[in-house]
Amino acid sequence: MQTTGGIRAVADGLGRGLGWGLGAVCAAALMLAATPAGAISGHAQTPAQASAQASAPAGRATLNPAPARRADEGFGPYPLMVIRGATLIDGTGAPPMGPVDIVIQNDKITDIIQSGWPGMPERQNRPPLNAAHEIDARGMYVMPGFVDMHAHGGSPQKAPDLEYVYKLWLAHGVTTVRGVSLASQDIAVSEKARSARGEIVAPRIYNYQTIGSGWSRGRIRNPEMAREWVRWGKANGIDGIKFFLRGDETPEVVLAAIDEAKKNGMGTVAHIAQPGVAQLNARDLAEAGLGTVTHFYGHFEALLGGRRIQNYPTDYNFYDEQKRFGEAAEIWKEVEPGTPEWFEYLEEQKKTGVVFDPTMTIYAASRDLMRARNAPWHELYTLPSLADYFQSTRDNHGSYFFDWTTSNEVAWRHFYERFMRLVNDYKNIGGRVTVGSDSGFIWKLYGFGYIEELELLQEAGFNPLEIVRAATMDGATTLAEPTGQAPTFGVVRPGMSADLVITSENPLANFKTLYGTGHERLSPENRIETVGGVRWTVTRGVAYDAPALLADVRAMVERQRRERGEAPAGAASGR
Repeated sequence: MQTTGGIRAVADGLGRGLGWGLGAVCAAALMLAATPAGAISGHAQTPAQASAQASAPAGRATLNPAPARRADEGFGPYPLMVIRGATLIDGTGAPPMGPVDIVIQNDKITDIIQSGWPGMPERQNRPPLNAAHEIDARGMYVMPGFVDMHAHGGSPQKAPDLEYVYKLWLAHGVTTVRGVSLASQDIAVSEKARSARGEIVAPRIYNYQTIGSGWSRGRIRNPEMAREWVRWGKANGIDGIKFFLRGDETPEVVLAAIDEAKKNGMGTVAHIAQPGVAQLNARDLAEAGLGTVTHFYGHFEALLGGRRIQNYPTDYNFYDEQKRFGEAAEIWKEVEPGTPEWFEYLEEQKKTGVVFDPTMTIYAASRDLMRARNAPWHELYTLPSLADYFQSTRDNHGSYFFDWTTSNEVAWRHFYERFMRLVNDYKNIGGRVTVGSDSGFIWKLYGFGYIEELELLQEAGFNPLEIVRAATMDGATTLAEPTGQAPTFGVVRPGMSADLVITSENPLANFKTLYGTGHERLSPENRIETVGGVRWTVTRGVAYDAPALLADVRAMVERQRRERGEAPAGAASGR
C-alpha cells in the first residue's frame, strides 16, 4: 500500500499579465488561428487575428495539442483507492461533514464512510484495508471538481501549448471545462476524446463551437443551413453552440439553430454582443429556449423600459475597444435595481430555465486595472507571450486600456454593484447561476481567474456553500441537461465520477487559499507564512499533485523567458 498526504505550502509568485477574450473576435481568433485557411467559413479574419497568426513562432501556426501523459504524471486510476479522514463539502449545498473516508474504484466513487468524530481519535484499521493506494487527507477538505463554464484554450500568439492551460486549470481544481470554444473543431474534438481516454493531463472537455465552425459547406446564409450545420455538429463531436449575434448570426439563423440544437440534445450559450442585442436580448433568447446567457450582455437591455437600445454617445464605435468596453458599463445609469420590472424580468427568466454564467472575473480589470495587472501570480505563471498580449494595444482583443481613467473605473464599479445584485437576486428566487472564467484575456490567467470568480460571487452576496454548489453541481447539471441525462459528476456521492479537489485549508473560510500562489498570513510567532493552494486534484479517478503541476507551469514560463533572452523570474527584485 502506498500512502500520500500531508500539507504542502505552494510557491508564491508575482507579476505580469494575462487576460481574456470576450467578444466575437475572441472565438473567431481562436478558430481561425488554429485551423488551416478555408477550413472555417463564416468568420471574416480581423486585423487582430491576422496579427496573431503573423506573429506566431515558425512551426507554430496552430495550437499544440497536449503531449501524452507521462508515467510520472498523476497516479491511478486504481481498482481501489481510499481518501482517508477528510472533511467533505459535497457540492449540493449541504454543510461540511467529517471525518470521512471516500472509497474510489477505478473512476467512480463507491462509498463514503464516517471514519470518526471531530476532536476524537479516528478508528484504526478501518476497512477497506486492501486499497492499492491511499491519500492521507486528515485535516483536509474535499469538494467535487470545479466546472469552468466559459473556457478558451489559448492561441499561437499568446499561449501556444494546451498543456500550459490544462495544468493551470487542474492545479486550481478545475476538472471540467466547457470550451466556447476551446480550440478549432478538429483540435477540440481530438482533445476531448484524448482526455476521456486518460491519455493526456487535462480536465474533462465539453466542445462548444460557434455556428458554421468546422464544416466545409461555407458560410451559414439562412435558417436551413443553420439547421444542417447543427445536425452536422451533433454527428461530429460538438456538444453545443456558442452564439455572438453578429455577422452571419441573424436573428432567424440564431433562433433556428437554438430550435435544432434542442431537438438534437445539444447545449446553447450566448454572448449577446452589442451589434445584435437590439434585435435579441436576454429575455428574447431565453424565451426561444437558449440554455445559458454568458457575461452580462443582454440583461440590462431587457430592462431599459420603453426602448431596447442603450443610450450610446454619437461617437461610439464597436471596433474601438476602449469605447466598446468603456461604454458597456455606462448602462448602469439606465437601470434601476429592485423595481417590480426588475423582479418580473428575473421571474420570467427563471420560468424559461435559462442559466446565468456571469464571468465577472474577466471584466474585473476594468474597475481596478492596477490590481489586475500586478497580480502576484503573473511573474511566475504568466507566459511572456501572454503578458505581451495583455498589454494595451488597439488590435488585440481585450487589451483595451488605451487611456483608462478614474471615470472608467468608477463607472465599472457602479456597474458591478447592479450586475452583482441582478445575479444574486436571480439565485435567491431559484434561478441557476454557474461559474465561468473566460481566462486568457484582460489580465486574467487560467485557473487563477476561476478562483477570483468564486471571490466575486461572494462579493455579490452568495454564501460560500452556494458558491461551491454553483462551481460544481450546478455547472454539471447545466452541461448534462440538454442530453436529457442526469449528471455523472459535480457531487461527491457514491456512483458519481471521482472528480475531486482536496485542499489543506478550509475554502469556505477563505477562497483566497485556493490560489496557486497560496495565501499569506501571520503565524503565532509573528512571521509571515504562505498556506493553502490545492493539494490534490482528482479527475476520473486519477490524482494529480497540484504543486507539481504548478512547478511544470513555472518551468514552461522560464523556458520561454530563456528562448526570448529575458532574465529569469524574480531577477529584478533579487528573489
